[in-house]
Amino acid sequence: MIPRIDAVPSLSAPYQAYLEALANAGFKGEIEKRYSERLAVATDNSVYQLLPQAVLLPKDHSDVVLLARIARQHPEVVFAARGGGTGTNGQSLNTGLVVDLSRHMRGIIDFNAEEGWVKVQAGVIKDELNAFLRPHGFFFAPDLSTSNRATIGGMISTDASGQGSLVYGKTSDHVLAIKAVTIDGDELNTGQVPVAELSSITGKQGQLSRAIAERLAAKRALILSTFPRLNRFLTGYDLEHVFDEEMAHFDLGRLICGAEGSLVFVTEAKLHVNAIAPYKTLINVKYDSFEKALRSAPLMIEAKATSVETMDSKVLNLAREDIIWHQVKDLISDVPGADMQGINIVEFNDTDQASQEAKVAAICAKLDAAVGTDSGIIGYQLTQDLGEINRIYAMRKKSVGLLGNTPGRAKPQPFAEDTAVPPQNLADFILEFRALLDSKGLYYGMFGHVDAGVLHVRPALDLIDPAQEKLMRDISDEVVALVAKYGGLMWGEHGKGFRSEYGPTFFGELWDDLRWVKSQFDPHNRMNPGKVCIPLEEGHQLVSVDGPKRGAQDRQIPISVRDSFGGAMTCNGNGLCFNYDATTPMCPSYRISGDRRHSPKGRAGLMREWLRLLAEKGVDPDLEQKSGKKLPFFNRLRNTFSGEYDFTQEVKEAMDGCLACKACSSQCPIKVDVPSFRSRFLDLYHQRYLRPLKDHLVANVEQSTPLMARFPKLVNGLLGQRWVQGLLKKTTGMVDTPLLSVPTLAGQLDGHDALNWDLTALKAHPERERLVLVVQDPFTSFYDAKVVADLVRFIEKLGFVPKLVPFKPNGKPEHVKGFMARFAKTAANAAAFFNELNALGAPLVGVDPSLVLCYRDEYPKALGDKRGNFQVLLAQEWLSALPDSAFAAIQGQGNATLFAHCTEKTALPTSEQSWEGIFAKAGHQLAVANVGCCGMAGTYGHEAANLGNSKGIYELSWRSAVAKADTVLATGYSCRCQVARLDGAKPLHPIQWLLEQCR
Repeated sequence: MIPRIDAVPSLSAPYQAYLEALANAGFKGEIEKRYSERLAVATDNSVYQLLPQAVLLPKDHSDVVLLARIARQHPEVVFAARGGGTGTNGQSLNTGLVVDLSRHMRGIIDFNAEEGWVKVQAGVIKDELNAFLRPHGFFFAPDLSTSNRATIGGMISTDASGQGSLVYGKTSDHVLAIKAVTIDGDELNTGQVPVAELSSITGKQGQLSRAIAERLAAKRALILSTFPRLNRFLTGYDLEHVFDEEMAHFDLGRLICGAEGSLVFVTEAKLHVNAIAPYKTLINVKYDSFEKALRSAPLMIEAKATSVETMDSKVLNLAREDIIWHQVKDLISDVPGADMQGINIVEFNDTDQASQEAKVAAICAKLDAAVGTDSGIIGYQLTQDLGEINRIYAMRKKSVGLLGNTPGRAKPQPFAEDTAVPPQNLADFILEFRALLDSKGLYYGMFGHVDAGVLHVRPALDLIDPAQEKLMRDISDEVVALVAKYGGLMWGEHGKGFRSEYGPTFFGELWDDLRWVKSQFDPHNRMNPGKVCIPLEEGHQLVSVDGPKRGAQDRQIPISVRDSFGGAMTCNGNGLCFNYDATTPMCPSYRISGDRRHSPKGRAGLMREWLRLLAEKGVDPDLEQKSGKKLPFFNRLRNTFSGEYDFTQEVKEAMDGCLACKACSSQCPIKVDVPSFRSRFLDLYHQRYLRPLKDHLVANVEQSTPLMARFPKLVNGLLGQRWVQGLLKKTTGMVDTPLLSVPTLAGQLDGHDALNWDLTALKAHPERERLVLVVQDPFTSFYDAKVVADLVRFIEKLGFVPKLVPFKPNGKPEHVKGFMARFAKTAANAAAFFNELNALGAPLVGVDPSLVLCYRDEYPKALGDKRGNFQVLLAQEWLSALPDSAFAAIQGQGNATLFAHCTEKTALPTSEQSWEGIFAKAGHQLAVANVGCCGMAGTYGHEAANLGNSKGIYELSWRSAVAKADTVLATGYSCRCQVARLDGAKPLHPIQWLLEQCR
C-alpha cells in the first residue's frame, strides 16, 4: 500500500529566520518553501542536482535590492541567481537560496531604433525579445539552441554565444550597460567609462571600478599572453575586455558577463541590437564523412559565411525519428547511392542583394566542383525561404535534446561538450577526441559551431552506475589535457559551473587575480559559492565535476521501477517544455501558470523523487498497482481530511494541473509522456485517498451518456436549470455541463442504411470494397451528433457505403482519471471487437482525435500484443489515401481556417498538411491557424478548479486567431465546445464544411 511520505528535508534555522525577516520587510514576490517548489529548481540541463533551501521570485529590481540588504544581518545565507534553467553545467544550482528572475522580471523597458539598443529586465526570454524587435527590423544576435526559454540574465551570466558568433560575437559584445545589485544591496549601473573619469564615480561602483582598473592595468601584458586568441574567448571574469584596445575606456560590466552570478545579481541590461539583413540564404552541404565535414569548414568561412553549423550522422538519425523531421526532410534529403555521414549548415546574410548573390554563386561553384572528389561532398541543397530556414534551425537547436533520446540506459551527457580550439585545429582535435571515446567503448553524437572551433561532444554514460560516474571524471581530466594541447579552452560556450575546478589550470598566474576580483565583490563567498572561483578568504572550496548528480538520486530506485516509469526517469532537463511561445502546443499548463512544477520537466522530477521516497520505505509501486488493493473506505476518508503532511499531495497537485493533451509525448525530444505516468500515479494515489465524485462521473461518462441519451430533452431540461448547474458545481466541481444532441444521432440518421448494423450480413456485403465503418466516441456521438451524421453523409457523397459501428466504450476517460484496471478491461473488450471488424477489410474511421489516437497510444501500453492489428483512422487519414477522382462530387471554391486539435497535430505531425491537401483536391483553400491548446482538453475545462486556467489558455492564442478567421473549422470536439463557450459560435468540423459546400 502507498504510505504517507512525511519525511522530507526541512529548512535550516538561519534560512527560516532570513525568510521571515524578508517577508516582514515587504518583499513583493513569492517565497517558495514547499518541497515540490524546491525540487523544481534542484536540477537544470546538466547532470547535477542540488536541493535549495527555498526559492525567491522577486517582482522587480527593488525586491532584489531588498533581499540583498536583509541578507546583511544573515551572514550564513548564500544565493544563486537563476534564469531559464538551461545551464548544462549546474551553474545556477545551489544549496542556499535560488533567486529566480524568470517568472516576473520579463519587461521590455525601452527601445531606441535610431541608436540601435533595447533595455530589458533580466527575465526576458531571448526569442521573446526578438519577437518584439522583428517588426522594427532588428534582432539581438547571440543565437543559442535554447533561445526559446533562455533568459537575457542567464545569457549575460554565462556570456552565451551560439550560432553566428564568428560574425556577431558573444553576449558580452552586445551588452552596453548592466543594472545590478551586490550582496550588500548596493546598486551598480555599469557602462563604458573613460578611464580619466573613474575618479569621479561615487559609492560602491566607484570603489570597485578604481581598484579593479588599477590592478588589471598593471597585469595587462600577462592577461594578453595567457589567454588564447579565440572567438569563444571565455574566462568567467573577462579580465581582458574590461578595457578597450586603447585602454582609454573601462567597463565594469565585462567582469559581470560570464561571472555566473558569482559577483552580483543582474536585474536589467541595455543591449545593442543589429539590423536584420534582408537577404538570407541557407545551404545544407552533405558529406560522406564527418571528418571531411569538419575539414571543409575553413572553405565556408573563407567564402564569408555568417555561420557554419555541423551535425553528424548520429544526430541526423535521431532527428529522423522525431516529429521535427517531417518539417525538414525535403530540405535535407538523402543523396541516392551515397551515405550521408554529416552535414554543414552554411548561412549567408547581406544587406545588398548583388553582394549576397555573388557570395552564394561563388560558394555554389566551388561545391559543384567538389562533388564527387575526395572532399567528401556528396551534394547540397539551397533555400532562401525564411520559413524553411527557420525549420532547419529548429531541428539543429533540437539536437541537444534529441541526443538524450538515444536508446538504452546510457545517455549522451553534457560535461565536456563545449570545448573551443582554433578552427584550423578542430578536425585534428576531434579525431583525437573520438579516439579517446572509442578507446573507452562509448557512443556519442556531435554537432556544433565549426566556424568558431566549438563542437558539442556528448559521450553516452549511465550515471546511475558508480563506475560510469567515475568514468565521467576520467574523461573530463583527459579532455582538459587534450584541449590544452590544441591551444583551446575547456569551456567555449556553456560556462564553468561544476567544472570550475579546472580554472587554475587555464588561468595560471592569473588565478589569484580572479580570486582578488571575487573578493572585491563578494569577500565571504555568498554569491553562487564555489562557481568560477573563490575569494581570497580562507575556508572556501571550488565545486567539482564530482558534485552531487541526478544519477545518485535515481540509483536509489530499483531498476524494475525505473524501467516501468521510463517516461519520468528519462527526462534530462533540456527544458524545451519551457518554450515561451503561446502558439506551441507543448504544455499549456506551464504556459498559463509560469510554475515550473506544472511542466513535463517539473512533473517528471516530482515523480522521480516520489518513486525514490517510496523506495526508501521499501514500497514497489508496480507490485502495488498490480495488487489493486486499497485502504478500507474509512481509512481513505480519514487520510483525505486529516490535514497531515504528505509529499504525495504535492505531487498530486502538480498532476492535477495537467490537461492530458499528450503534446509532451511527441514535442519533447526525450518523449516525456506525462499523461501516461500521471494516470498511473493517480491510480496509486487513490489507494490511500478517496476519489472525488467528479472522477467517477468522468470515468463513467461512456456508460452513463448512452443511458441519458434515451431521454435527451428531459436531461437537457434539467441541465438547463440554473439551480441544477449550481448543485453540480457544488457537489461535483463540474461547470458548464454540455447538453445532449437533439435530435440524437439515430434521429438525425433516421431511415438511413448506415444504421442497419448486421455483422454477419456485412461479411457477405456485395460492395465490401466500398464499405466504410464509422467508429463512434461518446462526446461526438451524444453531444455533437450532427458531426457524425454529416460524416456518414459525406462518405456516401464520395460514393462509398457508410456503416455506423455500434457504440463501444473507448476507455480514454478512465485512463485520464487513473482507473487503470478498468481501462485495461475496457481496452481489451474494445480491441477484441475491432479486431473482429478488422477482418472485413473495410476502413474504420473515427472523428475525434483524442479518442481515436487512444487506440494507438494507450492501448498498446495496456494490452501489449493482445491489442491486435486493428487500426482506426481519422477522417483526414482515410481521405488522404483516396485518389483525386474520388473528390469529383464535392468540388467547390471556398476559404476556411483550420484549428487542429493539439493531440492530433503533435501525434500526427502531417495532419494539417493532409487537411490542406484534401481541401485542395476539392477546389478549396484552407489556411492553418498557428495556435497552441484551446484550454478545454476533454473534461479539464469543465472542472471548476481549472476554469480560470482553461479560459486563460484560450486567451493565449485562440481568442485572437478565431477573431481573425472568416470561417473557423475545428477537428476536436473539446475545441469546438471551447470556442462556442467563449466566443458564442460553435465551429464546424472540416467534414461538415466540405459537405455544406457541395450541397
